[in-house]
Order: sequence, then structure tokens, then C-alpha cells
Amino acid sequence: MAISLQKGGRFNLSKKEPTLKKIMIGLGWEVKAGATLDLDASVFMVGANGKLPADEYFVFYNNLKSPDGAVQHTGDNRTGAGEGDDEMILANLDLINPSVQEIIITVTIHDGDQRNHSFGLLSDAYIRLVNVDTGNEVLRYNLGNEFSEATDVEFGKLVREDGGWTFVASGIGERKGLQGLVDIYA
Repeated sequence: MAISLQKGGRFNLSKKEPTLKKIMIGLGWEVKAGATLDLDASVFMVGANGKLPADEYFVFYNNLKSPDGAVQHTGDNRTGAGEGDDEMILANLDLINPSVQEIIITVTIHDGDQRNHSFGLLSDAYIRLVNVDTGNEVLRYNLGNEFSEATDVEFGKLVREDGGWTFVASGIGERKGLQGLVDIYA
């Protein structure tokens, strides 16, 4: 049975799921009736200094794979239609470059500010982590309605701790947009 995390919750993957190596990070949401949005999942693989070791460690719809081969975006879902995960990230924890200390998972609304779109036009947003080898959902964080004004949200992050990985349910909403996030981590 999957662990349900609250905002700020932490789950030590290395201690509680020691055989976990390959994960699928599923991101999902429902667009409210009458709204049309294009949301984009992105991953920032940052070092101890909080910056990307190289531009290619920013994994998103225009760069689907990290240079170490550890993280792969499965592609952009431009409508969010249908059941289940809207965008997915695959990761092999054993292959992640040792210089990477955090893997930050964000979702941004394409042209959110220009189109006056925000997470208030969504419902049932979540991030979940699945063990690829077993197909079992390990954890889930259901985001609340507190991001109604945000155009971008850090759903969660993987943090390297004590030689292993811990998942943190971040839940940080802002109005920076994708370029604003790139400016922080690049």
C-alpha cells in the first residue's frame, strides 16, 4: 500500500524501500470544465550549490534525457486529457551522476501569465512514485487547492542523503514560469 504524504512530508526511499532502483514519477491533474491548459513537467538535477552541473541536466519537453542516462521524460502531454498520469519521468537511481544532490520535479503552465492561467483552473493534482520493477505505487502526494494563483509548482524532489535518496513532498507554488525556474537553477 502506498504511503500518502502531506506537504513537507519526507520518505526515505533507501531505508524504507532498499531494493528500489528504477522509479516512475507520475504527475497528474484534471483541468476544470471549460478551461484549456498546457502543463509541462520538468526536472532540475542540481548539485550541492543548487545549480545544474550542465544545461543538459535540465530535463523537459525539449531535452528528454539527462546526459548520465539516469532520468528520462516520456514526453509532453499537451491536453492533460484522460485518466491517470498526465506526464511521467523515469529514473534509475543507481545511474544518477554523483554530483547531483537534488532532483527537483516541477510543473509549469505554458504561457500561464500571458494567458491569465493558474493552478486554480485545475483539480486533483498529484505526484506519485512507482517502483518500475514491481509496478507498485510507493508513495503519493495529493496537492491541495492552495496553489490557485500559481503558474508553476514544485510538486516534489528527491534529495541525496546518507548515500541514498529521500523523497520530499515540496508543494511550493509561485508565479515565475518555466524561464524563471531555469534562471534559478542554471
